Amino acid sequence: MEQTIVACGTPSAVSALAVIRLSGPRAIEIAGRIFRPVSGRELTSLPGYRASYGEFVSRGERIDEGIVLVLRAPKSYTGEDMAELSCHGNPSIAARLIAACVREGARPAAAGEFTRRAFENGKLDLAQAEAVAELIGAEGSAAASAALARRDGALSREIGEITDALSYAAAELAMWGDYPEEEDSPAVTREGLLCSLEAGRGRLSALCDGYHSGRMLQKGISVAIAGSPNVGKSTLMNRLCGRDRSIVTEIAGTTRDVVEDTVELDGVLLRLLDTAGIRPTGDAVEQIGVLRAKQAVETSDLVLFLLDRSRPFTGEERSLYELVKERPHLVLANKADLPAAKQSFPPPPSVDVEISAGTGEGMEELSRALRRTLGLRLTQDHCLIASERQYSCVHRSMRALDETISALREGVTLDAAGVLLDGAIGPLAELTGRQASEAVLEQVFSHFCVGK
Repeated sequence: MEQTIVACGTPSAVSALAVIRLSGPRAIEIAGRIFRPVSGRELTSLPGYRASYGEFVSRGERIDEGIVLVLRAPKSYTGEDMAELSCHGNPSIAARLIAACVREGARPAAAGEFTRRAFENGKLDLAQAEAVAELIGAEGSAAASAALARRDGALSREIGEITDALSYAAAELAMWGDYPEEEDSPAVTREGLLCSLEAGRGRLSALCDGYHSGRMLQKGISVAIAGSPNVGKSTLMNRLCGRDRSIVTEIAGTTRDVVEDTVELDGVLLRLLDTAGIRPTGDAVEQIGVLRAKQAVETSDLVLFLLDRSRPFTGEERSLYELVKERPHLVLANKADLPAAKQSFPPPPSVDVEISAGTGEGMEELSRALRRTLGLRLTQDHCLIASERQYSCVHRSMRALDETISALREGVTLDAAGVLLDGAIGPLAELTGRQASEAVLEQVFSHFCVGK
């Protein structure tokens, strides 16, 4: 018989409430052993989705007052009987309640064990289970919306449709190979098969292409503000943050280190990096700042290369642009509120947006340019893959499908093509968990918090 597990589902910190979760065949019984309802009605007699108010006791000692919510299998998160104990959010109270549950026969849950039981009981597939952890860790409203869509099955449905189409083609090939003379065998043609496989390949390719967007949504986008000293990098940083995050003076070299902050753009988290002005310098401290600025440029997802349109473009800035142009970037001409210097910006680089970080001029245009440059696929269904495991599964399937298509074009027999096609179906079954190994499951659920 499956053991009953217990864990705190809320952070171990002082808060208004804490929730202790029990799941398993004895969940409601164990909760009832440490709970005295005001109504006098035993928890074991309650139907699902009913709550009871009372006090928690153990060994004759009153621990706290609170509420117990009863959930009956299979209509619960795990698909098992569950009880959720809500008490005051003092970590010592939560710990005493968990200890009381353990004394009554529960065992402490492992990381992600509640969600793993939901997976094993058919409440979620593996892609949906991963989305639970992504939803908890999402930074920014767009990331949360995308994770919630995956939790609701957007990715699983897309993978399911692709798998069904490939499986249907494989079944036709198998029947044709086993019974080529039967009148009711499907009429399999090389051209028709290629058309079907190429359609599936296109859908897999679209998922792979969206992986970068999915990762950026989940983890946030690093945006380095780079340029020579005194072009307005810190002023732009403060403008984007909506507060004085960086020190602003007219003294060149004020910023000596990378200053970081986060903002949201259309629900997408931007990790802004205000860097030191990049220039030759004999100051040892400033040299470290310049080195870190170059590292930020080389590792960020996007660079905002800032120029001062009120002064001529310099040779130093041209050298700096050679570093910047290798990265996704926007060229911003700052100080649009001042007269422009003659021939300020001979190509390269061409200016993408003119702004005034001081007055706010051009900031809406900058926001639009950021959206275009980042190229985020903020689709309504959020059918994006956001984990390396999922990307690996889709990519392996696509490679196997490429081999199948190439073999068909080169004249391989249709039964041999069926063997190759099986290699494209397997990784998709692994993605949703239909054929996932124990090692894969352990790897996925080990990243969950204990109470989930």
